[in-house]
Amino acid sequence: MKQTKGITLIELLIVILIVGILAAVSVPVYNGYMIRARRADAKTALEQVRAAQEMWRAEKGSYAVDGGGNTAEVILQTTMGAPDTTISPYYTWDFSEKTAAAFTAQAVPTASQVPDGTLTIDETGAKSPADKWAK
Repeated sequence: MKQTKGITLIELLIVILIVGILAAVSVPVYNGYMIRARRADAKTALEQVRAAQEMWRAEKGSYAVDGGGNTAEVILQTTMGAPDTTISPYYTWDFSEKTAAAFTAQAVPTASQVPDGTLTIDETGAKSPADKWAK
C-alpha cells in the first residue's frame, strides 16, 4: 500500500475549528482592553483640564470662563497647557458648566466609545460615573 503525504480534510477542519475558537475568545477581550485604554486617555485629559483650571485660578483668582473672543477651553489650551478638545477619535472634552467659582469638565465619547458614557470632573475633583473612573 502506497503511503501519501499531506493533511486530510478532517485534520484541516480541526485546525480551522481551533483557530475559530481562539478568535471568538480573543476578539472580545481585545475590544474590552481597547475601550479601557481609550477611557484612560479621556480620564488623563480631564485631570489635565482640572489642573489647568486650578493653575488659572491660582493666578487670576477665579476659574477660566469665556471672554475676549475665546472660549474657556481655548484660553486654557493656549495659556495653561490644557489638552486639545479632541482627545482622540473617540473622545472630546468641553465644559458642561463654567463660572468664575465652579466648573464641570466632561469627556464625551464618540464612535465606538459611545456606549461607554460621558465622564465628568468638577472643581472639587468629584468624578462621575465613579465606576468608570475606578476601572
